[in-house]
Amino acid sequence: MKFGSCPVAEAEGTILAHSVALPGGRLRKGRLLTAGDLEKLAAEGHGHVTVARLEPGDLDENAAAARLAEALMVPDAGLAAGRAFTGRVNLTAEGPGVALLDVAALNAVNAVNPMITLATVPPFQQMAAGGMVATIKIISYAVPEADVERACAAGRGAIRFAQPRMKRAALIVTDIPGGVGDKGRDAIAARLEALDVELATVRRVPHRTQALAEAIADCGEELVLILTGSATSDPDDVAPAALRAAGGRVERFGMPVDPGNLLFIGQRGAQSVIGLPGCARSPALNGADWVLSRVVCGLEVTGADIAAMGVGGLLKEIPTRPQPRAPRAPSTPA
Repeated sequence: MKFGSCPVAEAEGTILAHSVALPGGRLRKGRLLTAGDLEKLAAEGHGHVTVARLEPGDLDENAAAARLAEALMVPDAGLAAGRAFTGRVNLTAEGPGVALLDVAALNAVNAVNPMITLATVPPFQQMAAGGMVATIKIISYAVPEADVERACAAGRGAIRFAQPRMKRAALIVTDIPGGVGDKGRDAIAARLEALDVELATVRRVPHRTQALAEAIADCGEELVLILTGSATSDPDDVAPAALRAAGGRVERFGMPVDPGNLLFIGQRGAQSVIGLPGCARSPALNGADWVLSRVVCGLEVTGADIAAMGVGGLLKEIPTRPQPRAPRAPSTPA
């Protein structure tokens, strides 16, 4: 593509690079100039105009963006590509789910040509219907078709989308004397609703291993959430011990995400079990959200997966935390 100043008389069929205000209306950038446009420009004293001129082997911005968008998406994976406009195509979620990204492949796309760009949400980002997962933007008015093909080959199928597979969940809350009861139930129900999961059962039991183990064993839902009245502070504490007593196993206790450190995850037969940290009582983002969305969408979450969440896992402070990260300085005596 050639870009630069061109005599108005020679500009027919080129792409206007910068908008030009005329008495009869603005000629907007990106417009394919016609003979009539050139007459208007000349009548207003414009001798030259800045344009882009496609050369053999070039692909215009909209065609390039649309072709790359088609290559990036896995067919029928819950994603939709918008109409190409000004060299941009947005990929949006058709429903709730989690974005699955091949980071190495997407980096390779962006390395092909600086004029071919792709921006995405972070890997495993939970999305709602209509949420933008990625945007493709062709910066210049055209790029070599060979480069577009290279980008398509590098990124083919690199953007996928995991949709919710679970439909029903149970919440077990343990009680302690003077505890907060089932405070946080609404926040947890809202998290599940955002993933199209019904909170089908809520039970309250004493904060004792045997009582909790019996409640876990009685649950028939595919997902069991446990919220303890007293913080779980050890792999052998009440809630992890209860899961093992009910015939399950603990995959991982503790996560390097703050807030959210005191989460544990396990399995009991076909059931997934998540021990929620106390911060899950708040609707604010915490580590449990990252685990819950993956589990609901049928993605395996191993101990190694949770360990890898630490980089980027320092989340916003919650004002209601009983013990803030930074201790307050002692007040100065008057």
